[in-house]
Amino acid sequence: MLGVAGLGVSLVGVATQLLPRQFTAQQRQQILDWEAGKLWRELPAGRIFPASVSYPAPSVLGGALALTAKRIGIARQATCPAATDAAVAAVLTRSGCQDVLRATYVDATDSYVVTVGVAAFPGEVQASAAGRALSGPSLTGARSADQAAGVRAVWFKNTPAEWFTDGHRQISGSTSAATYVVFYTVGYADNRPREPVSSDKYADAEMTSLGTGVAQAVVHELAPPLAAPRCPGTPGC
Repeated sequence: MLGVAGLGVSLVGVATQLLPRQFTAQQRQQILDWEAGKLWRELPAGRIFPASVSYPAPSVLGGALALTAKRIGIARQATCPAATDAAVAAVLTRSGCQDVLRATYVDATDSYVVTVGVAAFPGEVQASAAGRALSGPSLTGARSADQAAGVRAVWFKNTPAEWFTDGHRQISGSTSAATYVVFYTVGYADNRPREPVSSDKYADAEMTSLGTGVAQAVVHELAPPLAAPRCPGTPGC
C-alpha cells in the first residue's frame, strides 16, 4: 500500500511537471509592461507620431466630418522636468517618469497648433498613478485658471507653429494608457496671447477635438491591445 501511494504521488508530480506553466497575475502584468514599455524606445519616431492624423470634427460642427492634422516636427527626447510644467513634472517624477517624447501638429487650415507629449514609465501601475494624480483638483484647477499645466509647447521656425510657445497655450489635457501618460496642449497658430477660449464654444470644441484626436493616434501606436501572455512549452517556457 505504501508503494502504491508513493507511486501515486510520483505520478502526480510528473503530471504537474508536464503541464504548461501558468503565469501569476503579477507575472502577466510584468510581461505586458515589458511589451508595451519597450515600444517608445524601439518604434521609429515617425511611427509614434504619424505624419498625418484623422480625427472627428466636434459636435458643434456636425460631428460626422473627418478632419486632418499634419505633423510639423518632432522634438528631441527630453527629461520629464524639461518637457512639462513644474507641477506636472513633480507628479511624473514621483511616479518614476523616464523621459518624454514630443511632436507638434497643425490642423488642415493652419489655424490651430497642438503639441503632443508621451511620458514613459516603468509599468502600468506607475503610469496609472500619475494619471490619477494629474486629474486631481489641484492640477485640474491650475488648468482651468492658467491653462498651462501640462506638456510644454514645441515650436518650429518658418512653419505655422513658429509662434507656439508656452505663453500661447490655450487648453491642455492628458490620458494614461499602458505604461504611458499622453499629453496634449493646443493654441492658435497666430501670435495671439493666452485667453479664456471657453467663452468661444467653437474654438474650444475644435481645439479639444484636435488635441484629443492627435493624442489618441499616439495612444494607438504605443498602447495597442496586447494578447494575454501564455506559456506554451513544457515543462517550462
